[in-house]
Amino acid sequence: MVKYARHDPLCDDWNRAVKAKCKDSRVHFKNTRETANAIKNMDLGRAKQFLSNVIGHKEVVPFCVHTGGVGRTAQNKNLIKKKKNGGRKCSQGRWPEKSCKVLRDLLRNAESNAEEKGLSTDKLFVSHIAVQRAAKMRRRTYRAHGRINPFMASPCHIELILEERDDDKPIEG
Repeated sequence: MVKYARHDPLCDDWNRAVKAKCKDSRVHFKNTRETANAIKNMDLGRAKQFLSNVIGHKEVVPFCVHTGGVGRTAQNKNLIKKKKNGGRKCSQGRWPEKSCKVLRDLLRNAESNAEEKGLSTDKLFVSHIAVQRAAKMRRRTYRAHGRINPFMASPCHIELILEERDDDKPIEG
């Protein structure tokens, strides 16, 4: 059995949760981390719609941590990241299509796991999502005067847990 970053057998009711994992995914770590952070605590239907909208450039993924070289966009004005200090607008954002497609496929996989387990897909939400760096893949690029430089890829491991929302708990995010 594979290991997950979050596993509390005493606290969580695993009969109402499903997991999905993708290892050594050929997508950039930083883009995938920001995209995963954007869909955390979303309902399953809203998360799939958000990823489809990002692929169609109708919504933007806010970049709050890995912001070097990321441009600003007007689509990000409406998004407010909830912080302990009352919220912060994040004006930088991108549309990482490849990361969105991988996360959309992973959500689809987890949804089919939930259907197989007999859970209601209308009540599912993304309770946990983790993106971790994988081992770099090495290639090389040829430079002037007979030199060679490394050309590295930054793949990642992605894992997510969908849980069934209780009726008495309020919806977050």
